[in-house]
Amino acid sequence: MPDRLLSLITVLLIAGSVPIVATKMDGVATQQTSATPASANEMVAVQENVVYATVSGSELHLDVYEPARRPEALSPAVVLIHGGGWTNLDKSTMRGMGQLLARYGFVGFSVNYRLFKEGGNSWPAQLDDVQRAVRWIRANSTKYSVDPQRIGAFGHSAGAQLAALLGLQDTRDNSDPALAKYSSKVQAVVDVSGPADLTSERDFEGAKFLTSFLGADYAKNPEVWQAASPVYCVSKNAPPFLIVHGTQDQDVPISQAQELYEKLQAEGVPVFFVKVEDGHTFQTPDARRELAIETIGFFNRYLVVAR
Repeated sequence: MPDRLLSLITVLLIAGSVPIVATKMDGVATQQTSATPASANEMVAVQENVVYATVSGSELHLDVYEPARRPEALSPAVVLIHGGGWTNLDKSTMRGMGQLLARYGFVGFSVNYRLFKEGGNSWPAQLDDVQRAVRWIRANSTKYSVDPQRIGAFGHSAGAQLAALLGLQDTRDNSDPALAKYSSKVQAVVDVSGPADLTSERDFEGAKFLTSFLGADYAKNPEVWQAASPVYCVSKNAPPFLIVHGTQDQDVPISQAQELYEKLQAEGVPVFFVKVEDGHTFQTPDARRELAIETIGFFNRYLVVAR
């Protein structure tokens, strides 16, 4: 790999803000990146705090990361979804990945969504928001020179659960007439450290939080927990997935990633599984670089080369 690219990735991801990474591909060769990065010195055009929806009187914002020079052809887009246990953090944590994707010719949209708090914003508010964001992107695709048929999703932790569901579920809330004709499903998913089966916590310490978050007790409403769990939503119509997970993850066991991987494989869905010798948030520079390489290669393969 050219030293210039390694330097660029280091600057964007280590000093940037994407706290996650990967190293080994399980059962498949590492993906090759054929897209050409822009110069590290070339500016990325950034628009911050663009309003994509107003819900119950509150605005929802996203940041847009575009190539400084718009190509003649329409660009693929990637929705970037932050983690934080559905309760904290925001779109700024995806800044580094947004800048990197823009330098590779993608348009990145880092989105905020309603955060859960006791007494408000319970599930599925978060899913409704990110689905709304994808549909907003399609409705505004001409403005941002985006191909509405080539949109991917990248998420970490709770954001990965949401990203996965963008690929596995159709629009839940179709009450907005302005967006009624637009799909919320994406064409490729990168799932990093994501919880895939919320029902596995029903008898453990996470059950109390999830019962409050989901607004349902598992014993009485198991279908609510299942609908929020990617492993229960897999079908042969799912888009390609890249799953990245740490073998030392103490927050979300790697068995969750393994289960999702096997479910997707069983349905014949193109899926790649990257196992990392690290924890929930990948810390080493090498790991961050590897995540960037795998992510760019995956999106290039399924949102660029496949066209």
